[in-house]
Amino acid sequence: MSSVVTGGSSATQRPHIIVIVADDLGYNDVSFHGSDQIPTPNIDSLAYSGIVLNNYYVSPICTPTRSALMTGRHPIHTGMQHGVIYGDQPYGLPLEETLMPEYLNPLGYRSHIVGKWHLGMFAKQYTPLYRGFESHLGYYQGCEDYYDHTYEADMTQWGLDFRRDMTVLNNYTGNYSTTVFTEEAVSIIDNHDKSQPLFLYLPYQAVHSGNGNSPSPLQAPQSYIDRFPHIENKQRRIYAAMVSALDDGVGAVYAALQKNNMADNSVIVFTTDNGGPANGFDFNAANNFPLRGLKATLWEGGVRGVGFLHSPLLQKAGYVSQQMLHVCDWLPTLYEAAGGNPKKLKNLDGVSAWQMLSTNGAAIRTEMLHNIDPLNEIAGLRVGDFKLVSGDIGNGYNDWYPRWQLSGDEDRLHVDNFHSDSFDHEDMLLSHPSQHKVRTVSDVLSSRSRFSGVKDDRFINRMSVDESVQPVSSRQRSGPVTINCGPKPANASTNCQPEKSPCLFHIPSDPCEYNNIAASNPAIVDQLFQRLLQYSYTMVTPGNKPNDDRGNPKYHNNTWVPWVVL
Repeated sequence: MSSVVTGGSSATQRPHIIVIVADDLGYNDVSFHGSDQIPTPNIDSLAYSGIVLNNYYVSPICTPTRSALMTGRHPIHTGMQHGVIYGDQPYGLPLEETLMPEYLNPLGYRSHIVGKWHLGMFAKQYTPLYRGFESHLGYYQGCEDYYDHTYEADMTQWGLDFRRDMTVLNNYTGNYSTTVFTEEAVSIIDNHDKSQPLFLYLPYQAVHSGNGNSPSPLQAPQSYIDRFPHIENKQRRIYAAMVSALDDGVGAVYAALQKNNMADNSVIVFTTDNGGPANGFDFNAANNFPLRGLKATLWEGGVRGVGFLHSPLLQKAGYVSQQMLHVCDWLPTLYEAAGGNPKKLKNLDGVSAWQMLSTNGAAIRTEMLHNIDPLNEIAGLRVGDFKLVSGDIGNGYNDWYPRWQLSGDEDRLHVDNFHSDSFDHEDMLLSHPSQHKVRTVSDVLSSRSRFSGVKDDRFINRMSVDESVQPVSSRQRSGPVTINCGPKPANASTNCQPEKSPCLFHIPSDPCEYNNIAASNPAIVDQLFQRLLQYSYTMVTPGNKPNDDRGNPKYHNNTWVPWVVL
């Protein structure tokens, strides 16, 4: 193992790196988190024999997470902090950013991507083959039909989005994408030159919904659907089938590594890109219960990731990690695992967690920024045990959404039945006494010009609170890793109104965000608010661009292709 983590490792000693991304997978959609609806035996096996990441966070939506994964930089520093790249919007992850394969290739790696990109395609220079990957089978946009591989941005923009390298493929119609991507990944492993280290980036389409105007946005082969007769609800049953196909894919990829004698010298990362779009949100049937919120929100259900690390090269494994980890930590972590010196990587927000995870050592970070979105005027920050949120972080989706099981749940338990645009103002006043200073994201943005920008970590050590508890230490696994929220207070839905005043939660003791403790801890609120100010000073302007109809597939033989020449 020592030869792996030293900078002088030869290419043949470096581990094979497999990064698997599940799209829109909910926190309660894997059995290693206790789901008794959807068994995921292959994912569970790797998680249980590796490290279950129980304090792991991603961005609340797709493009920002993928940008952080690939660059090791927070989306506020790459302009990817607001929403996702959509249809013919002419922007992408800036070309001056160095991506994971561009770091690994000089170490001797052969880098391949199979699946979803979603980091820009308006010009060819933004696509995978120009960003360090030598091959790509998959698609550029955020979603598509699982069988005909067309993407519908809206009713006026529809076209094929499936390709091998730069060549559009029209002969995969009828082939289920999860199976296609698994077979391609296995083929890459089978045909790989074993004298060279492999970097395989496998961002599955599963379990994102297909096109919204499709008769059935959730899609899976009937053979998988038939595995779940115990789920009466049709949408949830199809969703479970999609998860099961993903799980089989993970198993097939690992079996290929074993068959090719590569598994013993491999590092496998499994992560979701955001929380699940629960109960009909985005035409999906994912579930994050008992966590609050869903995809595209800064509640725990939107940002607490499903993840594990598996590698025979770890000194310790088979435990549940409670150390804080952020998606932008993967780049330096894997770079160190590959034998590189992470200290040589410049301008990263991520830090290497390889030694920490390998030895179950001391935490390498004490804080993480969930996001600052200056356009939506929302922000979320975690420092130590405390989380501060400000602005309309849920856009009305602020509840705890039970999973669908029975026929009719898609109507009775649809997110829109929980949707609220306002809270009980009387209860809000009880939670935020008049003497407590109200501060909002608008205050952060308006204060930037007055803020020095000098980082001061000393305030973290000054934090204290009566409700504080010692962080939960990492532990050996003894069954599924579940979340116990305790009793839900009667005012859980109304004691926090972040669009009016910041809310504070103590996450280790309140992972379901039942109890807003901002009123009783104004000093901590102020200290975290000041930290948001510091982060905002380093933020770049969001890179989002308005639609450019020149990219409409109707002008390009009904296909999504780069349309701008740089």
